[in-house]
Amino acid sequence: MTRLLAGGKVTLIVAALSTILSLFLGLIYGGISGYFGGRIDSLLMRLLEVFLTIPSLLIILVFQAFMQGSVWSILLIIGLTSWYTTARIVRTEFLKLSQLEFVQVAKMIGTPVWKILVSHLLRNSMEAVFVVTLFNFAGAIFIEVSLSFLGIGVSPAVPSWGNMLFHAQSDFITGAWWVGIFPGLLIMFTVLSINIIGSSTFRTKRG
Repeated sequence: MTRLLAGGKVTLIVAALSTILSLFLGLIYGGISGYFGGRIDSLLMRLLEVFLTIPSLLIILVFQAFMQGSVWSILLIIGLTSWYTTARIVRTEFLKLSQLEFVQVAKMIGTPVWKILVSHLLRNSMEAVFVVTLFNFAGAIFIEVSLSFLGIGVSPAVPSWGNMLFHAQSDFITGAWWVGIFPGLLIMFTVLSINIIGSSTFRTKRG
C-alpha cells in the first residue's frame, strides 16, 4: 500500500507537470495561429501537420534513450510531444471567436492585443481547453506507465505505477499476482475517471 501511494505520487506528478507544459505550449502556438490568421495561420498549421506525421511515441523513445532515468527528462519529453491537439483546439476556438462582434469592437477601439487574447478569446475558450487538457492528462499517465513498464521510463529505483508493473513481471512467475494487479487497477480507474470527467464536460458543453 505504501509503495502504491508513493508510486502514484510520482506518476501523477509526471503526468500533471507534463500536461501543464503541453498546455502552455499549445496555448501559445494555437493562440498566435488563431488570432492572427492568414499567412501566419497557414504557416503554423503546415508546420503542425509535419509534427503530427511523426509518431509521438517514436520521438519519446529516441529522446528517452539518451536521457533515461530522470523524472524531469520524461515529463519534459511528454510535455514537448503532447501539445499538438491543444494547439489545434485553441486555434479553432480563437478563429471562431475572432469573427464575433465583441472581439471586432475590441480591436477597433484599440484594446491591447494581450487583453483581447486573455480576456476575450482565452476566457471564452476555457471549456474546450479544459476538456482537451483532461484527455492530455490521461494520455500522459498512460505514456509514463508504458515507458516505465518497458524499462525506459522513470528510473527503476524510483517507485511509480509503471515501475511496479515492470518489477511485477517476475513476481507473476512465482505466483505473487497481487503485486501487479493493484497498480494495474489503480492505473485503469484513474485514467477511466479522468476520461469520464472529460466526456461529461464535453457533453455538457455541446448541450
